[in-house]
Amino acid sequence: MLLRINSENPDPRHIKEVVDCLRDGGVIIYPTDTVYGIGCDIFKQRAVERICKLKKIDLAKANFSFVCHDLAHLSDYARQVSTPVFKVMRKALPGPFTFILEASANVPKLFKNNKKTVGIRIPDNTICRTLVRELGNPIMSTSVHDDDEVIEYTTDPEVIHENFGDKVDLVVSGGYGNMQASTVVDCTNDEFRILRQGLGDLEEFM
Repeated sequence: MLLRINSENPDPRHIKEVVDCLRDGGVIIYPTDTVYGIGCDIFKQRAVERICKLKKIDLAKANFSFVCHDLAHLSDYARQVSTPVFKVMRKALPGPFTFILEASANVPKLFKNNKKTVGIRIPDNTICRTLVRELGNPIMSTSVHDDDEVIEYTTDPEVIHENFGDKVDLVVSGGYGNMQASTVVDCTNDEFRILRQGLGDLEEFM
């Protein structure tokens, strides 16, 4: 199913429809401030396993991120965030970054790999942040990749629906996506190590 939602002023009825889908263990594709993402409620194990199967990846080796509404509940999912790291995150977010932090005990066990880390995302996108706020907990997220050898990401939600509509429960159309993913920053040693340079420029916030 393709559901079109206004990116600037999301209809509460449409938001509720998507949130109900997530609460029922559904898998969705939705817009962020970078590329479109595949997501589900972090506490719905079967939905997480469906995404792993769809992406053909091993859950134990997967690098999923948690999409949050804001930094208010950062301590719920990450522990020992130093003051310098928090200051940079506060400046850079919402924005096109994924910050890798040490996972807290509240992170569901199925996400805890050998490194015991968690990727935190707060996209500058009204639709996805509203979804997370109404859901009440983070959405587990991974990028929608294109099968094309030249184009890494599909930006058109109509094309995404054609390719993935039968594999997920809902595709949220919120306009064209970006062709660059988020910049991934490892902060586990209280340093800022760029693991993947994407849309965000961390130097602006240092």
